[in-house]
Amino acid sequence: MNNNLEVERPTYTNLNRLQSQVVSAATASLRFEGSPNVRLDELQTNLVPYPRIHFPLITYSPIITARQASNVDMNLVKCDPRDGAYMSCCLLYRGNINPNDVNQSIKLLKEKKDVRFVNWSPTGFKVGINYQPPTTVPGGDLGKTDRSLAMLCNNTSIRHAWLRLARKYDLMFKKRAFVHHFMDEGLDESVFVEARDNIAALIDDYKDVEK
Repeated sequence: MNNNLEVERPTYTNLNRLQSQVVSAATASLRFEGSPNVRLDELQTNLVPYPRIHFPLITYSPIITARQASNVDMNLVKCDPRDGAYMSCCLLYRGNINPNDVNQSIKLLKEKKDVRFVNWSPTGFKVGINYQPPTTVPGGDLGKTDRSLAMLCNNTSIRHAWLRLARKYDLMFKKRAFVHHFMDEGLDESVFVEARDNIAALIDDYKDVEK
């Protein structure tokens, strides 16, 4: 945020306003007309192939200040799949959007070798276009734009986040750090072991899905 919005020390207000843009994009179909539009139940259906695989990654563009809004090239689609494969990808456009440009962008994405989909869902793009442009808070961090894109995707690379979490968990649990607080409240130590096993199983689930 300090790079995009020139905010050195983001507050909860800064973060909440950014999050509200994503939530607004995901729920725009409830309030405004669009073609094609994507309902909330469609998002869930398209993003979650299996019950446990339900942790989407979210990207929003553009993240720019009011000063930048007047001179920044509005290139909306930027993907960084990192070390993983997509199971599904929902592109939620708002504002002055040409459907032909969207189709061309998706065509280019499919041709990129570093944008990988799992073999059982090779073309898992879902597109929603809502012609109501995004709204910003007057005097806020985000500059007003005539279009935006929120991408919600299910990508196996999120397993690396669980791996980092598991490593930190192991370090703390090995020293029994903070465990006594929970045990004093009647929690059995076996619950911590079961929770760790559950994370390990989730990581394996994502590996299996990618294979």
